[in-house]
Amino acid sequence: MSVIKLPLLYVGSKGEHRLYSLFDKGANLSCINPEFVEKLGNAEGLGRTRRIATASEGHYIEINQVMRLDFYINDVLLSDEFLVVPGLSEEAIIGAATMQKWRIKLDFEHDTVHVDPKVAKMQLI
Repeated sequence: MSVIKLPLLYVGSKGEHRLYSLFDKGANLSCINPEFVEKLGNAEGLGRTRRIATASEGHYIEINQVMRLDFYINDVLLSDEFLVVPGLSEEAIIGAATMQKWRIKLDFEHDTVHVDPKVAKMQLI
């Protein structure tokens, strides 16, 4: 299968919720459906509205908000910024930038996602 979609636990300032998350190497940035923003925390306004191109030629979605969320993959705590995308067909999307940042590896043969716990260690000095 060429699509991996898993339930991940997301944690925000207001609570936590398990969302089915699509791992999408074709999406540059990570996104969340606005339906879940209130359950998790507060979204912040972007300085300028962003117009994001979709797969349909000449079609754009305007993005006005973003939120920072913690999420877990295989009990490893990760964190990133998620664009709040109106009309998003998925509950959440983990994009290429997040996968590169945390060195997340996708195994399409076994429909699994791997993250090295060492990458996620925070060093405090």
